[in-house]
This record gives sequence, C-alpha cells and structure tokens, in this order.
Amino acid sequence: MNGTAHIDEVARAVLGVEGVAFLKPGVAQQVRSALAATGRAGATRASGLRMSRSGGGGEGTWDVDVHIVVLGEARAVDVARGTRAAVAECLRRMFPETTAPARITVTVTGLL
Repeated sequence: MNGTAHIDEVARAVLGVEGVAFLKPGVAQQVRSALAATGRAGATRASGLRMSRSGGGGEGTWDVDVHIVVLGEARAVDVARGTRAAVAECLRRMFPETTAPARITVTVTGLL
C-alpha cells in the first residue's frame, strides 16, 4: 500500500464518522474547482488530511492532521473525538506491527 492509498483509507474512515460533513478542501483544490469542474472526488477528500511518520526508516510515530467540517446538528466535540478514534483504529488495522502511538490532531474548521 502506497502513501496515497494510506491517505485514502484514513479519509474513508474519517468520512464514515457520524457528523462529519467532509474534509476541508485545501486552497489549491478550491482554486482548481473554481477554474474547472474536474470531478475528482479523491483530490478534495484528502485535502484536509496530512499524514507523516517521524523517525527514520518508517518506524516512527504517525503524525496525522485532520481538518473537518461538521454537520450543524452534531456536537463538534463529539465528532472530533469520534474522528480521532476512527483514525486511530484505521492506523491499527493498516499497521498492526507498529507499537508507537500515533499523534492525531483533529481540527473542526467549520459547521455546515
């Protein structure tokens, strides 16, 4: 599984959390969308998600930064907690051999 597949898998986990409207699109994606309707759902979906691994050789701690927009009827704190738990579980499934805990940051950037 390559880096893009990892991001897509985590993005699917985030989008499956009740109350998540969508991942926040990045500035480049917003400009691209304004210039032309590309219909590339994957680019927007992963724009609000960054994953990196600290330490050498791919053995370090996962650093995951998630930016979400929450549905208005949901409590943002509950959705953020659910998102963090979903990301942690997804990482455990993808990397069962990893013992280092992940650093997961969830930021609610808006309400819909």
